[in-house]
Amino acid sequence: MAPAAASGGSTLPSGFSVFTTFPDLLFVCEFDAAYHCVAALFYLSASVLEALATISMFDGFTYKHYHENIAAVVFAYVVTLIYVVHAVFSLIRWKSS
Repeated sequence: MAPAAASGGSTLPSGFSVFTTFPDLLFVCEFDAAYHCVAALFYLSASVLEALATISMFDGFTYKHYHENIAAVVFAYVVTLIYVVHAVFSLIRWKSS
Protein backbone atom coordinates (compact mmCIF):
# COMPACT_ATOMS: atom_id res chain seq x y z
CA MET A 1 0.00 0.00 0.00
CA ALA A 2 2.82 2.43 0.77
CA PRO A 3 4.49 2.28 -2.70
CA ALA A 4 1.16 2.95 -4.43
CA ALA A 5 0.50 5.95 -2.19
CA ALA A 6 3.98 7.31 -2.75
CA SER A 7 3.75 7.07 -6.54
CA GLY A 8 0.18 8.39 -6.82
CA GLY A 9 0.77 11.92 -5.55
CA SER A 10 2.26 14.94 -7.23
CA THR A 11 5.98 15.02 -7.76
CA LEU A 12 8.34 17.73 -6.59
CA PRO A 13 9.44 20.10 -9.35
CA SER A 14 13.07 20.42 -10.32
CA GLY A 15 15.08 22.90 -12.31
CA PHE A 16 13.26 25.93 -13.69
CA SER A 17 9.87 24.26 -13.21
CA VAL A 18 10.15 25.40 -9.57
CA PHE A 19 9.30 28.91 -10.74
CA THR A 20 5.98 27.89 -12.33
CA THR A 21 3.92 27.78 -9.13
CA PHE A 22 3.84 30.25 -6.28
CA PRO A 23 4.26 27.86 -3.29
CA ASP A 24 7.27 26.17 -4.90
CA LEU A 25 8.85 29.56 -5.52
CA LEU A 26 8.88 30.22 -1.76
CA PHE A 27 11.00 27.13 -1.14
CA VAL A 28 13.81 28.41 -3.36
CA CYS A 29 14.72 31.21 -0.93
CA GLU A 30 14.08 29.11 2.15
CA PHE A 31 16.70 26.48 1.40
CA ASP A 32 19.33 28.57 -0.35
CA ALA A 33 22.66 28.56 1.47
CA ALA A 34 23.73 31.89 -0.02
CA TYR A 35 20.58 33.52 1.35
CA HIS A 36 21.45 32.39 4.88
CA CYS A 37 24.99 33.72 4.63
CA VAL A 38 23.84 37.14 3.38
CA ALA A 39 21.15 37.34 6.05
CA ALA A 40 23.71 36.48 8.75
CA LEU A 41 25.91 39.30 7.46
CA PHE A 42 22.98 41.75 7.65
CA TYR A 43 22.17 40.63 11.20
CA LEU A 44 25.80 41.13 12.21
CA SER A 45 25.90 44.63 10.74
CA ALA A 46 22.66 45.57 12.52
CA SER A 47 24.08 44.21 15.79
CA VAL A 48 27.25 46.26 15.44
CA LEU A 49 25.28 49.42 14.65
CA GLU A 50 23.03 48.89 17.67
CA ALA A 51 26.08 48.41 19.89
CA LEU A 52 27.65 51.58 18.50
CA ALA A 53 24.45 53.51 19.16
CA THR A 54 24.35 52.21 22.73
CA ILE A 55 27.98 53.13 23.40
CA SER A 56 27.56 56.63 22.02
CA MET A 57 24.42 57.53 23.98
CA PHE A 58 24.61 61.12 25.15
CA ASP A 59 23.24 62.80 28.22
CA GLY A 60 19.49 63.13 28.26
CA PHE A 61 18.78 59.42 28.05
CA THR A 62 17.53 57.80 31.18
CA TYR A 63 19.13 54.81 32.83
CA LYS A 64 16.13 52.71 31.74
CA HIS A 65 16.69 53.54 28.05
CA TYR A 66 20.35 52.59 28.38
CA HIS A 67 19.43 49.21 29.86
CA GLU A 68 16.88 48.61 27.10
CA ASN A 69 19.55 49.26 24.50
CA ILE A 70 21.97 46.92 26.24
CA ALA A 71 19.30 44.20 26.18
CA ALA A 72 18.69 44.90 22.48
CA VAL A 73 22.41 44.53 21.75
CA VAL A 74 22.63 41.24 23.65
CA PHE A 75 19.61 39.79 21.87
CA ALA A 76 20.89 41.06 18.50
CA TYR A 77 24.16 39.19 18.98
CA VAL A 78 22.31 36.06 20.12
CA VAL A 79 20.15 36.16 17.00
CA THR A 80 23.25 36.74 14.87
CA LEU A 81 24.95 33.72 16.43
CA ILE A 82 21.91 31.52 15.84
CA TYR A 83 21.62 32.71 12.25
CA VAL A 84 25.33 32.02 11.60
CA VAL A 85 24.94 28.50 13.01
CA HIS A 86 21.92 27.99 10.76
CA ALA A 87 23.91 29.25 7.77
CA VAL A 88 26.77 26.84 8.55
CA PHE A 89 24.42 23.88 8.78
CA SER A 90 22.72 25.02 5.58
CA LEU A 91 26.09 25.07 3.82
CA ILE A 92 26.92 21.62 5.15
CA ARG A 93 23.57 20.29 3.92
CA TRP A 94 24.05 21.99 0.56
CA LYS A 95 27.53 20.51 0.14
CA SER A 96 26.38 17.01 1.03
CA SER A 97 23.50 17.05 -1.46
